[in-house]
Amino acid sequence: MSLPFLLMKEKDELVAPPEHMQEIACPILIEVKGVQEKIPLEEYILGVVAAEMPITFHEEALKAQSIAARTYVLRETDYGEKAISKTVQKQVYIGKDERKKKWGASFESYEAKLEKVVKATAGEIIVYNDELITAMFFSTSNGLTESAENYSGNVIPYLVSVPSKEEEQYSPKVNQQFEFTQKEWASTFGLKWSDQIIQTFQVTNTDSNRVESLQMNGKTWTGREVRTLLGLPSTDFDIRFDTDRVVVETIGYGHGVGMSQYGAEVLANDSVGSKDILLHYYTGTKIKSLSSCLKSSSIANNSN
Repeated sequence: MSLPFLLMKEKDELVAPPEHMQEIACPILIEVKGVQEKIPLEEYILGVVAAEMPITFHEEALKAQSIAARTYVLRETDYGEKAISKTVQKQVYIGKDERKKKWGASFESYEAKLEKVVKATAGEIIVYNDELITAMFFSTSNGLTESAENYSGNVIPYLVSVPSKEEEQYSPKVNQQFEFTQKEWASTFGLKWSDQIIQTFQVTNTDSNRVESLQMNGKTWTGREVRTLLGLPSTDFDIRFDTDRVVVETIGYGHGVGMSQYGAEVLANDSVGSKDILLHYYTGTKIKSLSSCLKSSSIANNSN
């Protein structure tokens, strides 16, 4: 990847939430696979936000990322009972030494900004019907987010398609183009090139304008399968057959479900607070402020 931060999030596991809030050990320590010592929850959030969102983003966008990351890890680890990997399939995490290397001469100012942001959201999580949500997020939308139903076939009421401002299109990877030879295209799909591929080619889109399925030579692939096979950044893609090549143009970056990070940045720059950013992307949810041990909770105001 050419950017100095990770943009794509692929959280395919949309698991059912825990049935009830259990007794939690205090303090909560997060076990990260590949990291020797367990990490206090809020310190872990520092490392996730630093890895997952540009530190130059607006503080309100960074706060939204902090709350989403905290919600995700608490649900994924059952409040610290299970380990979590530090990959894009879960949440990327970088420690203090890695942050120093990443930010160089700007480390002290960036670290101070990061600590301020995470401290301002300490203990805050996103819930739906009093249960932690699966707080999926991704880099850049095509103007709409994708629903969990279209993405995975699972209906999740707080992960539905919502508008995401067109201004987020300043993202450096919003529009990309990829080219394949006819032989490369056919072999990728286990086919032999012939005019039959063009003649039988058909695409079906979701209501968020992402590819639901693609058909060629009597075979069908889902948009997600095509994205993986071709290494595309998004399932919003347009395919054009030229004389001797196949051209694919994509819009957006990431799976499209949940919070758009660049959309959050646009909203923050439009004076939208972090909690309202989250309530926009996670439909029908609430922000809860929990005690340090996460044993008791009270509803927080839904605006900053």
